Amino acid sequence: MSDTPNTPEINATEALAPVFQIQRVYLKEASLEQPNSPAILLEQQQPSVDIQLGVESLPVAEGVFEVSVTATVHTKIGDKTVFLAECKQGGIFEVRNIPEDQMGALIGIACPQIIYPYLRGNVADLITRGGFPPVHLAEINFQAMFEQQQAQAAATQQ
Repeated sequence: MSDTPNTPEINATEALAPVFQIQRVYLKEASLEQPNSPAILLEQQQPSVDIQLGVESLPVAEGVFEVSVTATVHTKIGDKTVFLAECKQGGIFEVRNIPEDQMGALIGIACPQIIYPYLRGNVADLITRGGFPPVHLAEINFQAMFEQQQAQAAATQQ
């Protein structure tokens, strides 16, 4: 038996307690293309590397959100592609009883920060398994990225 009384007031307080839990982190999508292999592999020039990142979120159920971080790594020599790697890392998060004014930052900053290390590892692994030296994605300031997106959205509405 429990020493704590099971009163409606305690149950109501527990029901309104903030909840933020990771349900699952998973590799949603991965692709590696080498359209000019093997000839491009014999080139001696240093390739250029372009890295693009994106964050998406969508509600999947009441209080449950999927957040995805996508990385695209496009490596070229001149105008020819050496490889194009794309990975999308997803996470399912339970988010309940959080004030509405904090939800955007939680979904747009905290969730991507949790997912990103998994994405970095998967990108490096995918590229290495393709026979190339790994590309290590730099640390990202998701708060600055989120604030920039908010500023752009506000400027668009004006």
